[in-house]
Amino acid sequence: VRNGARQIECTINGIGERAGNAAMEEVVMAIHTRHDFFEGNVTTNIKTQEIFRTSQLVSQLTGFVIQPNKAIVGKNAFAHESGIHVDGILKHRETYEIMTPEMIGLSGSRMVLGRHSGRHGFIDRCRQLGYNLSEPEIQTAYEKFLEIADKKKEIFDEDIAAIINDEVRTVEQTYVLEYLNVTSGTGTIPTGTVRIRTEDGKVHQAAACGDGPVDAAYEAIRLATGQKPELENYSMRAITGGKEAMGEATVRIKDANGRTYIGRGASTDIVEASAKAYLDAINRIAACVGTNHGEKANL
Repeated sequence: VRNGARQIECTINGIGERAGNAAMEEVVMAIHTRHDFFEGNVTTNIKTQEIFRTSQLVSQLTGFVIQPNKAIVGKNAFAHESGIHVDGILKHRETYEIMTPEMIGLSGSRMVLGRHSGRHGFIDRCRQLGYNLSEPEIQTAYEKFLEIADKKKEIFDEDIAAIINDEVRTVEQTYVLEYLNVTSGTGTIPTGTVRIRTEDGKVHQAAACGDGPVDAAYEAIRLATGQKPELENYSMRAITGGKEAMGEATVRIKDANGRTYIGRGASTDIVEASAKAYLDAINRIAACVGTNHGEKANL
């Protein structure tokens, strides 16, 4: 760029085949904060305030988790622990930060909601986070919000995003998980029991054993749905900190034609989150098959 190049091949979060590509957010912010380094009026015309939200969206859609120490968008990018650093930040922030969190769309303050925040407070925060929900979607999300608020005292922005992605931003539910029970422990064979309702109203129940609680739940889901896609990848992360944190599971499965699909599920119970993620991925395959061929196929 300094030598005259005016096109950069890059991707959000640096995703791509093999070792990936140049990270767009890093390129954009380097140009944005170092105008003096480049000759001429070099600009990207990108709204930097949308970088963080876009990065999170890409991570959710692709299933690739952003590493904590990633430049610009990693959760540790603006964190400081050293006493000298903290003292310097308090006195003059620019000493250790050439950019502010607000530049990439990160708010300097975190709002915490709870059960007593009320429907209006929940809706207002959703709008502040950029979600434009219909009335039915608001009702669905708010009911889940109250359910989560009964289990944990504080609801953070990350929890709200997980609730909306899990309860609202979903595909057509060919299979709905109505009941899940998993038993496991030392000297006990993990066993999972599920009850699943299909879109035609039929209810299917199944029980199965597995190598662990998550595997047992997945085996039961396979039996209840009659679908057996190949599990390619499974990951679990804590959405927020603390023992009451919600967990978000992400799975990647492959159908009989070799196509891959990603499913997600969130809950304060990691086994439930895992089961919801697996069923979400199966629903995505069913939705794709129905859209393309007008009929369901064996997965």
